[in-house]
Parts: sequence; C-alpha cells; structure tokens
Amino acid sequence: MSHALSPAPRFAGKTALVTGAGSGLGRAIALAFAAEGANVVVAGRRPAPLDETVALIGRSGGTAAAIAADVSHPEQVRDLVRGTVERFGGLDIAVNNAGVFRGGAPVAELPLADWQSLLDINVTGVLLALQAEVAHMRANGGGAIVNISSNLGAHRRIPGVAGYAASKAAVSALTRAAALDHIADGVRINAVSPGASESSMSLLPGETEADRAVRMKQDSPLGRISSASEVAAAVLYLASDAAASVVGTDLVIDGGSSA
Repeated sequence: MSHALSPAPRFAGKTALVTGAGSGLGRAIALAFAAEGANVVVAGRRPAPLDETVALIGRSGGTAAAIAADVSHPEQVRDLVRGTVERFGGLDIAVNNAGVFRGGAPVAELPLADWQSLLDINVTGVLLALQAEVAHMRANGGGAIVNISSNLGAHRRIPGVAGYAASKAAVSALTRAAALDHIADGVRINAVSPGASESSMSLLPGETEADRAVRMKQDSPLGRISSASEVAAAVLYLASDAAASVVGTDLVIDGGSSA
C-alpha cells in the first residue's frame, strides 16, 4: 500500500514582507504566509500590534519578525527592506498593505489634511515600497509583489469617500504600470482590491459587526463581507508559482459589489 506525500508548503524557504500587518487584513495575510512555510517580516507604525502578530505566528509554529516603519518616509522604507534581508537573508515576496481610510465628506468639504494623508500613505507609501522592494529583487533573482488596493476607486465609487477612492485608483494604476516596467527584471507585480471585508475599515461610524452583517445582506450581491482568509488566499495565489504568468492584474474580491 502506497501513501501519498503531503505537498510541501508553497512558500517554504522564502521570505515575505507584509506592511500594515498589525491588525486586520495585513495580520491575516502574514499568518497565511507563515502557515505556508514563509519567513515573515511584519511591518507597521506601532510596535505593540506587530509584536502581537509575531506572537500569533510563533504560537502556530511559524517564523516571523517585526520591524516598525512608516511607509510614507523613504528612509524608513529602505531600512525596512534592508532589515528584512539582514534578518532572513533575502526578500522574495512583498505585500504592500499599509493604508488609511478617511471618509465622510463630499469633495467640496474634503479636508486638505485628510487628502494629504491619503496620498502620503496610500499612494506615496506604495511607490516608496515598490522602489525599495524592486531594487532588491531585480538584483537578486526576482520576486513577487502584491499591492492591496480597493474596490472603491478604479472599480466602484460611492458618495463621501472621494479622497480614499482617488488614492486607491492610483494604487491600481500604479500597480499595472509598475508591472509592465519591471516584469523584464523578474519582478511580478499585481494587486488585490477587496471590498467590505473582515476589517475595521469596513465598519461605518458607530456600527457593530452585527450591524454590518445586517447591512451587507442588503448591500452585497453575495450577502456578506469577505472573510480575511478569503482575501489572504487571493494574495497568496498571486504571490505563488501558480500565478507565474499573471502580471499586472487587479483582482477584485468584493462579493460582486462592483460587478
């Protein structure tokens, strides 16, 4: 009698960097990579939540390290990539998930400070991360990058979130442009655009998770939010060898809301 061998973890021996990994989707993505054998560096502005993510990964038998960094500061992003390489010997996969949400005002009343924050973190932060990540990857045999955008922006618009939608539309466009610029360097770049998902960003002001579930039964064709694990699964696919010919795609995960 023969026994089938268990498949090797998809990311065994590889190192993945996940920004915005102190909570929500970023934490779920980091946990998913660790569960599939990757060494994971979790990054964010506040050390305490990052340490919690590292502890969760450790308790599950994975390997992770935390590096505090603000993606809107070029030197901190360069230090983040350098620190990742020093800790684990390389950088094979990067997930640029760090972002902020500012909403609730129409364009005519959009505070300039909110607009600037959205651009600094959601757009410039992704650009700076791409520059540092690509610089290492193209000099070291290539890699895969997944940017986290949103279904709000290039795919869908709703009132009151023009600044956020504009910033995420920029991420979607930047992803496609960067993908064309750097596929010849051996760096595959794609995006995932979640809709309402298992994250605090999808809660309206004062709304509970139970309230959100009721609202989504009406607002989403699927009738619910996407789970964090469903979004993470899409990210891991795009980062994996199974997606070797997927270049410059923007994969929407929103239960049909932007269909």
